[in-house]
Amino acid sequence: MAISLIRTLILYAIVMAAVRLMGKRQISELQTSELVVTLLISNLASVPMQETGQPLISGLIPIAALVMSEIAVSGLMLKHPLFRRVICGRPIIVIYDGKIQQEEMRRLRMTTEDLFEQLRQKDVFSIRDVAYAIVETNGKMSVIKKPGEEQPTVSELQIVRPDKGLETVVVSDGVISDLSLALCRQSREWVEKILETKGIVLSEVFLMTANAKGDFYIVRRDEKP
Repeated sequence: MAISLIRTLILYAIVMAAVRLMGKRQISELQTSELVVTLLISNLASVPMQETGQPLISGLIPIAALVMSEIAVSGLMLKHPLFRRVICGRPIIVIYDGKIQQEEMRRLRMTTEDLFEQLRQKDVFSIRDVAYAIVETNGKMSVIKKPGEEQPTVSELQIVRPDKGLETVVVSDGVISDLSLALCRQSREWVEKILETKGIVLSEVFLMTANAKGDFYIVRRDEKP
């Protein structure tokens, strides 16, 4: 039992390190090569976990080879657009100038229900509002509405909005984040002064956000029953 636990923890750490090396994409944003490597790594890692009689190194070597291969492929895709197109494909326009490209939808094996589902996910509820819809290489859809259906921007309305800077989480569950304080150009002393003014102890803070203008928001920790 102890050996299985140790092997599992070692493999967990190695797979985590492998994923970090390959990048920080979310599952829904993985390119084809990244998805294949992720699936293979999960399968390779599961074998040494279940079969304690098999040497651990027999699972680590293939995982390392896959990670190195993915890093090499990613480097080639950066330098050679043609190679990237071969591996990842190309974006496909399914609505062009307001007209549905039925042939492209057939190529993607995309039904009208699939199309409307992805449009709704982009807060578009009428296909007549769409000027262009593009299925990206990661499977997500980019949508450009017709000019008359787009919401006007602040600059178009000639409204000047103050720049309050980046809002960050400066206190999380009673712990101050120095990195977040640096991002919003504040200090620990500033946080402590705010909490003192409000009569709140640091350990009572569940969440505190702040920005460079000095605006802040505090959520107290719920009292334990």
